[in-house]
Amino acid sequence: MPTRREFVKTGSLAALGVATTGFSLMSFSFKDSFKSQRPAPANRNFTSQIIEKKLQEVKKSIGDQEIAWLFENCFPNTLDTTVFYKEVNGKPDTFVITGDIEAMWLRDSTAQVWPYLPFVKQEKKLQNLVAGVINRQTKCILIDPYANAFNDGPKGSEWEKDLTDMKPELHERKWEIDSLCYPIRLAYHYWKTTGDTNCFDQEWQKAMHLVVKTFKEQQRKEGKGPYTFQRNTPKQTDTVAGAGYGYPIKPVGLICSTFRPSDDATMYLFLVPSNYFAVVSLRQLAELSQKVTKDAAFAAECTALANEVENALKQYAVGEHLNFGKVHPFEVDGFGNRLFMDDANIPSLLAMPYLGCCSLQDPVYQNTRRFVLSENNPWFFKGKAGQGIGGPHVGPEMIWPMSIIMQAMTSQSDAEIKNCLHILKTTHAGTGFMHETFHKDDPSNFTRKWFAWANTLFGELILKLHAERPHLLKA
Repeated sequence: MPTRREFVKTGSLAALGVATTGFSLMSFSFKDSFKSQRPAPANRNFTSQIIEKKLQEVKKSIGDQEIAWLFENCFPNTLDTTVFYKEVNGKPDTFVITGDIEAMWLRDSTAQVWPYLPFVKQEKKLQNLVAGVINRQTKCILIDPYANAFNDGPKGSEWEKDLTDMKPELHERKWEIDSLCYPIRLAYHYWKTTGDTNCFDQEWQKAMHLVVKTFKEQQRKEGKGPYTFQRNTPKQTDTVAGAGYGYPIKPVGLICSTFRPSDDATMYLFLVPSNYFAVVSLRQLAELSQKVTKDAAFAAECTALANEVENALKQYAVGEHLNFGKVHPFEVDGFGNRLFMDDANIPSLLAMPYLGCCSLQDPVYQNTRRFVLSENNPWFFKGKAGQGIGGPHVGPEMIWPMSIIMQAMTSQSDAEIKNCLHILKTTHAGTGFMHETFHKDDPSNFTRKWFAWANTLFGELILKLHAERPHLLKA
């Protein structure tokens, strides 16, 4: 089974008879006029009539054939290939694999179904599918709130020998703050969209209490907490220093995240974008607790923790950059040390407005955005094929399409968005799908042929443009 770490070269261009030597930004033109790359209808995991209708509506409004083709392939990819729906004891249950890894990440599963959320009220079948994701995420958190990825049952894992408290239900046990934020995001917006409260039963409430307990443990005010992680690996970012606890921090109210949303170990444990995400999630959880489960005491606990983390962020998560003024660092340690960079995975500094952590107009965010999209960010790469943010997970010179999509999602400039669309159109290597990464000079050198999060995120971008800037799609 391939892992996120494996460097997958598909050779897809050669298979299509396209020479890879001297690859340029020229878009692919195929004689079959962009034949759909979706599975045949009978082979799709799930079909939603409302999503099919929206797909056709948006596709017709796109003037660029190749962008329309990419949207057709990518937008329904999660439904077509990665969701497994059933009912357990009369309740919806949806297991969501990432694509080429047959495991369910709490983060990815939320992000993969997120673009469908605005449509769930129009189709009960689709609403049940998303409710099933919420219910399955509840089960996962109750198994282990420190785990990031889960099996569909006690199947064991290639990572079962990691030096941490592994269980057979876990695929991987990397503690990432955002793994507990994403299920709250999905639950909150599902409730806001549908008004349905059936998911918020005793099990869900128990899971949410575990979330807050875990956040508080990882403030490390009273010792290092129960979580440690080490792995026997040659890859430094796949294991954790300090006997599995990470480098020292000064407890200041921020929450430690041993790993980033890229599944890479943090350098300084206070991961800034994830702490901002936690503030948003805790306030959403407080509202759910106040209005739905009628637990005023727990709502107050969530609000108090959100306020504490936010106040600490104001003190520790803004720093003076040599070239950009006041910006958000990526990681801090409470001692005054700051790491100035950004990673493509979400939450990222670039994605903070997308997650509701700040406004697009916030001056510190705008300074930060200019920084992370420049070569002053050590993980920003520019080459013959395009430019964008990467990260240590795959390594230097590899750009994540996710970062280009997020650049467009957070842009207020037509010209910038058009440039992002051009790069995305010219770097899919003829496959018709987004990838995990591509080489800055050669898109035929890419990782992960089947990565549903990136595909549906691209679909989300096109939906956003269709609603807000339709003129950019007509050209």
